[in-house]
Amino acid sequence: MTPILILAAGQSTRMRGRDKLLEDMDGEPLLHRQVRMALATGAPTYVALPTQDSLRHRVVSNLPVTALNIENAQEGLSATLREAVPKLATAGAFMVFLADLVTLEVSDLRAVLNARQTHPRHLIWRGATEDARPGHPILFDDSLRDDFAALTGDTGAKSIIAAHEDQTYLVKLPEQRARFDLDTPEDWAAWRDAKR
Repeated sequence: MTPILILAAGQSTRMRGRDKLLEDMDGEPLLHRQVRMALATGAPTYVALPTQDSLRHRVVSNLPVTALNIENAQEGLSATLREAVPKLATAGAFMVFLADLVTLEVSDLRAVLNARQTHPRHLIWRGATEDARPGHPILFDDSLRDDFAALTGDTGAKSIIAAHEDQTYLVKLPEQRARFDLDTPEDWAAWRDAKR
């Protein structure tokens, strides 16, 4: 089955000492929820974690997930992808998504996974907002794996996606789920207030 990689090695610098991936989501930490969501697809699930962060490791330790320790996580998202992608099982394609997208649902992951079957003439299948703004999750054909070895900086896989823009299929997901994240304590407070 197509492996899923959850990107959870970032530093939450804008949270001023709090870790957004450990924020409470209806009684469980956000990171635990995201891993559980990926596992619900039936796919082998990997989570990229910073080596020094034992709390994040502990949060997912009770789940059947493969934790990948990212030695150079402080370099940014590109380093995380560069280190993690070669460790994923080979299955024709692999999915990645950011751990902090709080409103993503299992159905969104499945929609992007299924797009590879319904639109096979592409190399990238990407979740998008309902108004077609690209976001996550992103499914990459295995033929692109080697391109991840050259990534640098904190731009993730933008260069790979840009090089294959004409071979990218956008999967519209409900509302803003493909891009909606919460980066500051104020963001979290406002979102929780709105949910009440």
